[in-house]
Amino acid sequence: MHIRIIGAPMDLGADRRGVDIGPSAIRYAGLSDHLKRLGHTIHDIGNLPVPQPESRPIGNLRLKYLDSIIQSSSELADEVYQALQENEFPLILGGDHSIALGSISGVAKAHPNVGIIWVDAHTDFNTEETTPSGNIHGMILAALAGLGDPQLVNLGGWSPKINKQQIVIIGARDIDPGEQALLREHHIHVFTMSAIDQHGIPSLMKQAIEIAGIDGAPIHLSLDLDSLDPRDAPGVGTPVRGGLSYREAHLAMELVAASQRMISMDVVEVNSILDRENATAQLAVELTLSALGKTIL
Repeated sequence: MHIRIIGAPMDLGADRRGVDIGPSAIRYAGLSDHLKRLGHTIHDIGNLPVPQPESRPIGNLRLKYLDSIIQSSSELADEVYQALQENEFPLILGGDHSIALGSISGVAKAHPNVGIIWVDAHTDFNTEETTPSGNIHGMILAALAGLGDPQLVNLGGWSPKINKQQIVIIGARDIDPGEQALLREHHIHVFTMSAIDQHGIPSLMKQAIEIAGIDGAPIHLSLDLDSLDPRDAPGVGTPVRGGLSYREAHLAMELVAASQRMISMDVVEVNSILDRENATAQLAVELTLSALGKTIL
């Protein structure tokens, strides 16, 4: 496989600083060399330019840094679309999860029927009306589904980017009240940690792949490292106790790889300031390798 690595050091979508170092930390953990050993060809274009929060006005407190996020997302969408047009697999390294507005918009432009597997402690299904924080990284999945502020929703000139019935959220355990109402209203498939405890990762990931990839649709995987338990992934933007275990996360990635349906992937929310000896970045590399074909035997 030809893989285009795209760094998106976005640190505008959340309050806690540090995830802008994530792409560099993941690269430092040996991502390219490990992917080459799996037989992939690597084209790393470096990091796209993203402004620092200190250099931009915060703007509307219910939509913090909206203009800057829109600009950066548009540039990322163009880069992801170009990668797919050139038959490369886009591997996007964040940054906070607001980068998915750009990455998935680019994928959806090339593949309008794409389904989404969103592995995250949070559902990111707020709008400016429901958000308790004004942080846009918590609104991205809703915006891609056509809900929320028109500038987010209509990035690139069309909406919705994705079919709500092809969205599957895995590992959720911290959902705001307003999100809960929207998720129920729009019948979004959410496999919470409680569901994983009851039914197990193998069963739920197989369902997720069937739902997101209905009728042979391709799949975009968006992996937020805070989906894992903080004991395994201490260096993340928004840690929440009780997450996926090391093996559950690997098995989830392995099952996606085995499906041969994934055409693009985000890896987000590695916060090196909060990490210990780059352990979370190393884990991000390991999980990416599992998603891209590495097996135990």
